[in-house]
Amino acid sequence: MSEAAVSKVITTIPATLNRFTATPIRAAIKRRVAAYARVSTDDEEQQSSYENQVSHYTQYIKEHEGWLFAGMYTDEGISGTETKHRDGFNAMIRAAMAGDIDLIITKSVSRFARNTVDTLTTVRKLKAIGVEVYFEKEQIYTLDSKGELVITIMSSLAQEESRSISENVTWGMRKRFADGKVSLPYKRFLGYRKGSDGRPEIVPEEAETVRLIYRMFMEGKAPSYIARYLSVRDIPSPGGKEIWRPETVKSILTNEKYKGDALLQKTFRTDFLTKKSKINEGEVAQYYISNSHPAIIDPSMYDAVQIEMDKRAHQGRRNYTPHAFSGKIYCSECGGLYGSDVCHNQVVWRCNNRHRKTTQCRTPAIRNSIMEDAFVMAINRAIEQKDAIISICETVMTERCDTTEIDTELASLRAKLDAITALMKDSISNNARTAIDQDEYKHLFSEYETQSTSIQTSISSLEARKTALTAKRNNIQNYIAILRSQDRIAGFSETLWLNCVERVWINPDGTMKFDFKGGPSIEG
Repeated sequence: MSEAAVSKVITTIPATLNRFTATPIRAAIKRRVAAYARVSTDDEEQQSSYENQVSHYTQYIKEHEGWLFAGMYTDEGISGTETKHRDGFNAMIRAAMAGDIDLIITKSVSRFARNTVDTLTTVRKLKAIGVEVYFEKEQIYTLDSKGELVITIMSSLAQEESRSISENVTWGMRKRFADGKVSLPYKRFLGYRKGSDGRPEIVPEEAETVRLIYRMFMEGKAPSYIARYLSVRDIPSPGGKEIWRPETVKSILTNEKYKGDALLQKTFRTDFLTKKSKINEGEVAQYYISNSHPAIIDPSMYDAVQIEMDKRAHQGRRNYTPHAFSGKIYCSECGGLYGSDVCHNQVVWRCNNRHRKTTQCRTPAIRNSIMEDAFVMAINRAIEQKDAIISICETVMTERCDTTEIDTELASLRAKLDAITALMKDSISNNARTAIDQDEYKHLFSEYETQSTSIQTSISSLEARKTALTAKRNNIQNYIAILRSQDRIAGFSETLWLNCVERVWINPDGTMKFDFKGGPSIEG
């Protein structure tokens, strides 16, 4: 008989072990089943849904004859776009990887995760060790051969739903910004609470802390000093903590909301999945609302603080205040700053340039006590001549601090800028609707851009001048108020020094000239 005439006989040997769990297929072993439930908001309706899921799956698993209840894992008020912040979900996956779970039941793919990558990665990781996931709504078992294809499609749809929700929320927020509606993170924002009309209202006791911070800063104290001062006195921080950080003080000093204005959309989210935010550097529109809510800090005080902040930054001053005299004493010959030193157990002040031998100036070192006595003499002279000095200060305010012309020029420039912006928009719209010469269009648009940039530069320059004049006016008003209320002093007052002295010039013969904030100079 030839080889071709012999028939092949194929015998199938059935599998006896589960290829994922290595357990006998016919063995009557109960599956350990866990359930996962999640809602992404804390409102009443979602809370009811959450409780229903927990009750349903706990009962459902326990009543199934072939199952053992392996736990109910939950996340409440957590978004599903990424899994790393979902403690219940992550605990469930760890238990499954440890071999404590055979099957996970959840309501739907969107309850499991709205991120396609996270869903597939997790499912594949579980599938590799024989753990199955069942999505009740879609009726998908992940160990089924068609499961992964269906999951991919469903996860993509869920991810697009998340994108749509995110875009709708973002649109709603930006619409509120454009309408000038201001909302603050009240739980971590010192000085305000949500009023009955939904707008910010002042919390009096917290507002006093804010005013204290501004006052101490203008008296010469650094944010680090202010932070220590508040911490020692058990004044709670915006987050309710006992210890203040210098960064928190700086944030309060530079937040325009304390003067009653609001700059909206300072940051924005770059990715709806990771929810990462970045500082808005012009990528999306911002909205500045003036007089949006009651002010805690007078606008002129706020502006003065910003100028002082910039001045300290440019002077390279340290971020703490070791002494009230620091940064205020100067050499009249070389213009150098005086620094402190200890000589014969006494604090003395000497020209840094001379001390480093970079100049040949002749100004002497000054003991602490001499400086204090000289200030007492100078401020008492100012108090004795208060009427004449106040008259001079008021004249200076009228003649040199008036911003009326600047305001008129700013209004004119802003009107021109609005007109140029309208022309640019019309040009873009016209180019989109009709066929025009592109070289001509680019040339015209470039001219508009040049004009717009020039006007914006002029506006910025005028606004800086106005801010400087406003701060000077504020200093003069503060100085006048001190003179009017102050009697002669018998000894040195640090508070008076910090409020009144701009700088002190040391002459070669040891005499001093005090430049008072907002007032004329006086020899000490």
